[in-house]
Amino acid sequence: MSSADVAIVGVGLHPFGRYPGKSALEMGEEAVYEALTDAGLAWTDVQALYAGSMEVTNPEAIVGLLGLTGIPGRSVFTGCATGGTSLAMAAEDIALGRHEITIAIGLDKHPRGAFSDHPSVSGLPGWYGEEGLFLTTHFFGMKIQRYMHDHGISSRTLARVAARAFRNGQANPKAWRRKPVAEDEILSSPMLNHPLTQFMYCGPNEGAAAAILVPAAKAHLYTDTPVYLRASALRSRREGAFELLSPSFTLDPAPSPTVDASKEAYEKAGIGPEDVDVLQLQDTDAGSEVIHLAENGFCEHGEQEQLVAAGETEIKGRLPVNTDGGLIANGEPVGASGLRQVYELVTQLRGRAGDRQVENARVGYAHLYGAPGQSCVTILST
Repeated sequence: MSSADVAIVGVGLHPFGRYPGKSALEMGEEAVYEALTDAGLAWTDVQALYAGSMEVTNPEAIVGLLGLTGIPGRSVFTGCATGGTSLAMAAEDIALGRHEITIAIGLDKHPRGAFSDHPSVSGLPGWYGEEGLFLTTHFFGMKIQRYMHDHGISSRTLARVAARAFRNGQANPKAWRRKPVAEDEILSSPMLNHPLTQFMYCGPNEGAAAAILVPAAKAHLYTDTPVYLRASALRSRREGAFELLSPSFTLDPAPSPTVDASKEAYEKAGIGPEDVDVLQLQDTDAGSEVIHLAENGFCEHGEQEQLVAAGETEIKGRLPVNTDGGLIANGEPVGASGLRQVYELVTQLRGRAGDRQVENARVGYAHLYGAPGQSCVTILST
């Protein structure tokens, strides 16, 4: 495995859910203070911040709550990939020697319901709705339907993925949805966009997360359990990819940006998918997780049917996926969801995950996929 220049020494999470009367910035403030406490630092020690959000246009304004210390603060937004991007940019500051203590913050507060084509809600262009994709759920339904046809994936597999997410959420004291849901109940829940039922989707909601980074050589000054950033890769879509703003049905399709980002991250880290102990995959819906298992190199296309049925993606399985319940159990405040993945991986790699702990976890993998076709992969290790 390649050497690391940057370490994560503190993480914080404001649980995702619904918090009437509390702003996204206030949730971000709580996540930041939890991360600072974890690292044994004060806000005045932080030298630069990167904050990501979809609903808050200037999330770097969180300094108004944390303290006006004059540090550079920058806002970040790459759709659902925002959390991974803010982490990468905060890490780059460290690696380039610009600062020695930086922080990545994600926060959001979304209204109830799926993101629609209305520009005031999603920022998507008008023709998106005119093409029949009035809600993001339409896109995800269409994408997995094609994938199931091409690779022999059943609806039962989608239900198994969602049921496992709810079980893992039950073991996570910070999860939004902590009640297990049986596969048959998932299959019989209202059909939203075929083949995806209501309980196969995550829900946009509210929350925040934060991570503090320092040079790897100095990590021992802040924690006995540093987690090292081995690789970060962000790639956008190519012409012909089946992506949110142009669901292409070309005869010569291009790989997803996830394929490109994962290959780059594995090369940077000097490892392969066989070396990963615990993984977080974008599961905006159960079908997305199925697709992303193959696109990130953890199986071949079509192998997910047997992989999931055999329990390989369970916490005690060979490929533990979304051990905190993922988006399905936690919901998705877009700006914060990627850093929630980082929070879970750091918790796992430190051996502090309790009932959902993956035995001997040493290498963690986080994947994000966001509109309009951005994919981010982060690899962490002890």
